[in-house]
Parts: sequence; structure tokens; C-alpha cells
Amino acid sequence: MSDLFLESIRSDLTAALDTLAARGALVPGRVLVLGCSSSEIAGERIGKGSSQEIGDTVVDTILDYIRPLGVELVIGCCEHLNRALVCPRSLAEKKGWTIVMARPALHAGGACGVAYYARLEDPCMVETAQADCGLDVGHTMIGMHLKRVAVPVRGDIDHVGKAPLVMAVTRPPYIGGPRAEYPELQ
Repeated sequence: MSDLFLESIRSDLTAALDTLAARGALVPGRVLVLGCSSSEIAGERIGKGSSQEIGDTVVDTILDYIRPLGVELVIGCCEHLNRALVCPRSLAEKKGWTIVMARPALHAGGACGVAYYARLEDPCMVETAQADCGLDVGHTMIGMHLKRVAVPVRGDIDHVGKAPLVMAVTRPPYIGGPRAEYPELQ
């Protein structure tokens, strides 16, 4: 993998995170879910060209950006692990998420899951999560791990490497009817 390509991945992810931050989604205590196919970033079919080097680059870039903001990260794994997520055990316990017995591998979970698991002091995997916002890199299907009302976010970046990028934030559900009033979202 060329240094130039890895730098373009860092740049694309930073721009995507800037977009989420501008929407007010990256504030202390919020949870960001990442679904990412390193294969798709490299221009391969999902699951057919996994790259640990890309996974490491993605995870390090995101962690460098969100840790100073106090944002938590969960990373979704592939269908070989039933879309379970890697997260800090302390977060899983605080949120009451169901911890499952598994550990990601390059071809059963994915490169980003492997990278994040290795970087956590006390990692675990959970069956599902309810994140506040998300990055889906390469059509990895993170919607099931977002809070109930997800809102798509458009930014200047629509790809990371060669993989399509979809971003989302969540909001509380609207209730009421034609006479209801709603506050501005942050």
C-alpha cells in the first residue's frame, strides 16, 4: 500500500469526521459506530481483499480525531461474527449491552475490528449497540447499530479510498401532530 494512498484515506476520513462534527454529532459522551470494509477501500469486493494496513490507518485516524472530543467508538464486524461490534468493556457495561464471546480476525470480523481490538486496554464484543452517529465505509450495513431515527448526512466526501461512504446522525423521534412544536437540533 503506498504512503500516498494511506494519506488519502486519512484525509477522506478527517473530512468525513469534520462533517459530523459540524453537525454537532461528535460531543463528549456520544457513541460513533464505524462499519468499514478495507477490501472496498482498496477497490476489491467486500471480504475479498482485506488489508490490515488499511484497517490500522482507518482506526488510528478516527481515534486520533475523536478521543480528544470524548466520543466513544464501536466498530462493527462482518457477517461472519453476526455483525457484532468491538468496544471497550467499560462502555458495554455502562450501556448495558450484551457482551458476546468472540474476537475479530482479519477474515472473520475485518481489519478495522482487529485493529481496534488490539488498541483497547480491555476490549470486548457486543451483540448490538445504539450509536448516536455513524460512518459506513463500503456498504457494511451499520443501520442496525444506530439509535432509532437515523438521518443521512451529506458532506464533501462520498468515498474513502475507493469505497462509498454513507454518514448518519440520529435524533429523537418526533411526536405529536400538526400543533406540536419542535426545538432546533444541534
